[in-house]
Amino acid sequence: MVPEVRFKGFSDDWEQLPLSKMANSFSYGLNVSSKEYDGKNKYIRITDIDDNSHKLIEKSLTSPNTNLEDISDYQLKENDLLLARTGASVGKSYLYDNTDGKAFFAGFLIRVKLNKKFDENFVFQNTLTNKYQQFVKVTSQRSGQPGINAKEYSMFKINVPKYFDEQKQIGNLLKKLDNTFELQQRQLDSYNKLKKGLLQKLFPKDREKLPEMRFAYFTGDWEQVKLSDLTKFHKQGFYTTESYNESKKYYLLRGTDLTGNKLTIHDDTPKINASEKEFNDFKVEVGDVLLVRSGGVGTYGIVYDEVQGIFGSYLIDFRFDQTQMLNEFFGYFYESDLFKQQLRRISQKSANLNINAENIKSISIDLPSIEEQKKIESILKQIDSLITLQQEKMNELEALKKYLLQKLFI
Repeated sequence: MVPEVRFKGFSDDWEQLPLSKMANSFSYGLNVSSKEYDGKNKYIRITDIDDNSHKLIEKSLTSPNTNLEDISDYQLKENDLLLARTGASVGKSYLYDNTDGKAFFAGFLIRVKLNKKFDENFVFQNTLTNKYQQFVKVTSQRSGQPGINAKEYSMFKINVPKYFDEQKQIGNLLKKLDNTFELQQRQLDSYNKLKKGLLQKLFPKDREKLPEMRFAYFTGDWEQVKLSDLTKFHKQGFYTTESYNESKKYYLLRGTDLTGNKLTIHDDTPKINASEKEFNDFKVEVGDVLLVRSGGVGTYGIVYDEVQGIFGSYLIDFRFDQTQMLNEFFGYFYESDLFKQQLRRISQKSANLNINAENIKSISIDLPSIEEQKKIESILKQIDSLITLQQEKMNELEALKKYLLQKLFI
């Protein structure tokens, strides 16, 4: 009855309590319609709680469409914990924060008014553990839509330290970690927003000859060229029904092997045998640009390292003349709104959006000089590096949070 990791100064056994012993009351939410947000009174529904951060989503707020004097009992206060009671989001949790302002909770949520003898962050963080997720999975099973009622939630058992101070320290640590992650997420969002803005301004808009933003000393119109005039090789991938086996000779490359805009061999990348002719016809070379043609159109990866691999049937391989167009420049063009507009025009619309080697090669690209391509590529690569580093920081924080949720609780 003690956790694996513990703050100094605490050694007593924890006790197990049902949520009912840690709460003053359980109550169901307000069943009224919503109206446009009035700027003050927030109406919290399941969809207003972020799936990952469990914080209030501020983008599409509404207000309750009723006389506010009649619903004061539904206004959230400090120590109020909300739990989703039905549907695909059953089990989702949200701890009210005074910084969220005046808020009322809607009908598909249950409010747990936590007793102040227990730290609210400690209790809330328990709803993010694997133990809680297992409780939700088992308890929510119904013949129809999944659901958990107030009585069932009240029986969820939590292991609790004897002393409030230990609860407080655990709750505060995990809350600080969540706040740090949120700040890092905002930084990542700002980098992605910056990149999106640059992609819009560094490439010409549809049917225009010049971009909105340009580096100094570059003048003159960009030249419009068909992709087919820039390629030394382009081809749709190899199709095989042969079974995969780790002992076989060649990697069969898939869309899932294109991560971070580069080809990456994974532990589960399959291997096949192929004839010498098949290998020569479909082998990838350093510098090739692989495009996903179905099920993930818009994903690409550049081959930076030698690999004994054949590109599979859901990929298209382009080998560009580097004296005319740089691979990374094409990659950023491929991410731009200009390309996406052209992609929508040539895509075959079936159950899945898809393209093929023949129709994509007919796309025109507005092309500057190699020197200008290098400048554009350079600044966007710097932004990509910042995005990658930021994502790595967030992955580390996620891993730390997962570790602490396992080790700080019983």
